Amino acid sequence: MAIVKEFKEFAMRGNVVDLAVGVIIGAAFGKIVTSLVNDVIMPPIGYITGGIDFKNLKLFIRHADPANKITEVAVNYGNFINTLIEFLIVAFCIFMVVKAINSLKKPEDTPAPAPDPGPTKEEVLLTEIRDLLAKGK
Repeated sequence: MAIVKEFKEFAMRGNVVDLAVGVIIGAAFGKIVTSLVNDVIMPPIGYITGGIDFKNLKLFIRHADPANKITEVAVNYGNFINTLIEFLIVAFCIFMVVKAINSLKKPEDTPAPAPDPGPTKEEVLLTEIRDLLAKGK
């Protein structure tokens, strides 16, 4: 029972709940960005590049041969380009959100540095002794 109680305390912490909400929102945001890249950004890029559909760009290592039951082996670098663009968009959006949140934060009041208190009584006495010894030489 102690483990169940400990797990309940862990799961109900504010940080864990916030993390769970963040993951759920992040997954939904990821779908939005995927649609933005695939449906809005990539078609004009494909048009500019002469009708290239990045999803279909492949580097064939071995072509498929259905007669001999050989499957296709290819490097799908077009999908990688789409994913890279999605990542850049997500990273930029997260950067902008963090920047906005940081600008809303109230700047922390930093206390002014304390003035130098000056030498202690012992330091003054030792300085006088040093000066007297220096005169005696």
